[in-house]
Amino acid sequence: MSSFEDADTEETVTCLKVTVYHPGQMQSGIFQSIRFYNREKLPSSEVVKFGRNSNICHYTFQDKQASRIQFSLQLFKKFDSSVLSFEIKNMSKKTNLIVDSKELGYLNKVDLPHKCMVRFGDYQFLIEKEDGESVEVFEILFIMSPRSLLQENWPAQKPVPELTSVSSCSTQSTYPTEMDENEL
Repeated sequence: MSSFEDADTEETVTCLKVTVYHPGQMQSGIFQSIRFYNREKLPSSEVVKFGRNSNICHYTFQDKQASRIQFSLQLFKKFDSSVLSFEIKNMSKKTNLIVDSKELGYLNKVDLPHKCMVRFGDYQFLIEKEDGESVEVFEILFIMSPRSLLQENWPAQKPVPELTSVSSCSTQSTYPTEMDENEL
């Protein structure tokens, strides 16, 4: 019987790696109820809620600026696909949730990309999904970042490289005179 049980555990599990940051995380203990660097297994049928209310939410923020239920994550499988996906829903009536560049109002939801930035207030979450085979459970791993995720880990959101490449074409014809005047 134990060899049969061992065979089941070898199935890979979908994992959400959640890197978190808040400017007051060290002084105020905002994330004190979250166990960092520990993969936690959850049943795939569970709707995982984040917020201030410890009676309702699986992961709580010790912060009165957070809503009782801020947002939720739910696992699902798209029709004609074996890959597990997540959707994220804003549960806050007072604060919009930003997923990459999409702003979600109360009860709005979107499919979670493989890698995305989720923000509300001063909270920043870099969420990365590792695909697995199991449809029974999934895992969540939390990592605390010492620095803002917007500055360090998420350069793709900054439009500067795109504007630089576009403006470098127009700079040759329009701006050299202006730049020369500024440099003199």
